[in-house]
Formats: sequence, C-alpha cells, structure tokens
Amino acid sequence: MTIRIGNAPCSWGVEFADDPRNPTWQSVLKDCAEAGYKGIELGPVGFMPEDPAILGEALSEYNLHLIGGVVFRAYHDPNAWEDVLDATHRTAKALKAHGAQHLVLIDSISPRRAPTAGRASEAEQMDLAEWKAYRDRITESARIGAEEYGLTVGIHAHAAGFMDFEPELERLLDEVDEKILKICFDTGHHSYAGFDPVAFMKRHIDRISYMHFKDIDPKVKAEVVEKRTGFYDACGQGIFCNLGDGDVDFPSVRQILIDNDFQGWCTVEQDCDPTLNPDPVGDARKNREYLESIGFK
Repeated sequence: MTIRIGNAPCSWGVEFADDPRNPTWQSVLKDCAEAGYKGIELGPVGFMPEDPAILGEALSEYNLHLIGGVVFRAYHDPNAWEDVLDATHRTAKALKAHGAQHLVLIDSISPRRAPTAGRASEAEQMDLAEWKAYRDRITESARIGAEEYGLTVGIHAHAAGFMDFEPELERLLDEVDEKILKICFDTGHHSYAGFDPVAFMKRHIDRISYMHFKDIDPKVKAEVVEKRTGFYDACGQGIFCNLGDGDVDFPSVRQILIDNDFQGWCTVEQDCDPTLNPDPVGDARKNREYLESIGFK
C-alpha cells in the first residue's frame, strides 16, 4: 500500500483567494511542513503564486509536493460559466506546472440549496433541462482537465450545492464517462449530507481516484441541520472536528483502501473559521498523529 497523507489550505481557513482574513501563503506552507506533512493542495487559485518559479522555490524550501487543486465555482449558475472556465484553466495550468495530478471539481454553495444542507428529502431539485446543462458544464470542465492538461479529474460532493447528496452524485457518475471524471471522495461532506461514507466507498472504490479526509461532529451536525444553519456558520460552530473525534469510521475507510490497493494521496481537510482563533497547526498535527495511530504512514 502506497498512501501518502497531505493537507490543504482550507485547514487554515482559506476558502477564497481574496479573503483579507487569510493567512499568508508562505505561512501555510511553513505550518504544513512543521505539522509533518509532505504534500499540500493549491487552495483557491490565486491564493498561492501562479508564477511557477516562485511557488516551485517555496515548495522545494519546505519539501512539499503539490497534490492537486480545487475548482470551487458555481456550476449551477449558467451566468457564471466564464468564471468556471477561467478557474478551470488557471488551476489546471498551475497543477501541471508543478507535476500535481488531481483536479477537483466542486459546485459551490447555492442560496437555493443552503437551507437544506443535510436534508436530502427537502432539497430543491433541478428540472431535466437545468440538470442537463449543469451536467454538461461539469463534463466540459472535466474534459478540459483530463484531455487538455492530462490531469486526473474528480467530482467532489459538497454541502449546500447542487452536487451534495448521494443520489445526485451517482446520477452524475452514470451520465459522465469515467475516463474523464473520477471521484474525489470527501468523507466528511458525505456524512454531512446524511449518508454513509463507508457504504459509498464499498460501492464506488474503483472510481475513487483521490480522498479528502474530513470528520464530522455528530452533535453539531444534528444542530445545524435542524436549525438550517449556513455552511460557513456551521464551520464556525465546529462541525468539522479533528479526525477520530466524529462519526466517520476511519479504520474502515483505511481497510477499504488497503483491500483495493489504493495508491496515491489522501488529503486532510478541516475547514475552519479564521476569525475564531483556531489552532490549525495543532489540529493538523493531531490529525496526522491520529491517522498514523490507525495505520496510515
């Protein structure tokens, strides 16, 4: 088994490149290395330098491998398509420049879906025409990443977007060629949506190309679902807890990966609110130590 564990800028509260609350990109690289990781994600495009020479030198300084990057954009909004395309190309170029492999596509939060995060039975659904156009935008983004840049592209379900719940994820997988679209499987978001991450992995492990390790505090989850709390407010309330402290069965996750000879990176993501004085380095270190304690090295 060759599984390597990385981390991502969202564990330092970095969700948007232009957020003035963000720590510096240099401090995130330094902290990630000091917490014992050998790999890191790009974060939102524009957060880290897009000049390959500058970022390459910094990655080398901290002995970090660039793992992948996320296109977190409004695939659900046809008027946002130019923004989606821009983010797709810029992220893919940055990944290719540094030998990273994983391009992750995420439909960003929609006001139409935010109140029903974790409530699959109540969530608004697209009509057939809207769904087809939405699917086709995701497909084109995946095609660009796979065919024009040679990357492994994975769809990532995310709370409060239109690719949130297990049935819509499986519908997309049925309708898009697996040659261009794999799965970046996020254990925490799958639990947040109200489904069993381990059961999903057992059914779809052959299409999972990349993992995001995230845990969910079940008490906070129950409260935010009941109160229809917004996603970022839920982050501020600690819905994403340290690995091993929530309801995701990580020993079983590890066993599925081992049994299926999974190769590559699994990236820790612990979204946090940077205004609430989090301890990202301490949490990153605890998460790495927990994963080592259950057999990840």
